[in-house]
Amino acid sequence: MKSFLFNNKKLKVAAVTCGKLIELGNVTDEVFAKKMMGEGYAIEPTNSQITAPFDGKIAFVFPTRHAIGLISDSGVEVLIHVGIDTVQLKGECFETLVFEGQGVKANQTLLNVDFDGIKKHGFSTTTMVVVTSGQTKEITFLKLTGDVVAGDSVLEIKVK
Repeated sequence: MKSFLFNNKKLKVAAVTCGKLIELGNVTDEVFAKKMMGEGYAIEPTNSQITAPFDGKIAFVFPTRHAIGLISDSGVEVLIHVGIDTVQLKGECFETLVFEGQGVKANQTLLNVDFDGIKKHGFSTTTMVVVTSGQTKEITFLKLTGDVVAGDSVLEIKVK
């Protein structure tokens, strides 16, 4: 007799900073708004730290430090992109606290960001978190808008 196990694993993706949660479709960066990079959420930050949305490891840190890729322990890949067009700052305003391949825990600080400095340079501080690929089966939003604190659950992903 065969027995089948159904995998009903779910991964909760947390807010990566404190601030105002906004729907991804409402951001001013068309690539993110049209979800070309993937489904996710955005936050207008009110503090200077960016934290891990789940347990996993750092897949990459962009050389300009404005973007970090993570892989969850269950294989879900997420991109954290801090600000809009902030690649032009060439690393200014960003202090990286992690490195590629490093294991991280949910709510661990990944970046310190000078959001006032970003604004002084004329850039938006809107921070996007998108599921880029991996073992994603279904994404459910637990919260779409409103105030969030780093660590609050925003998305739930059913893992393949």
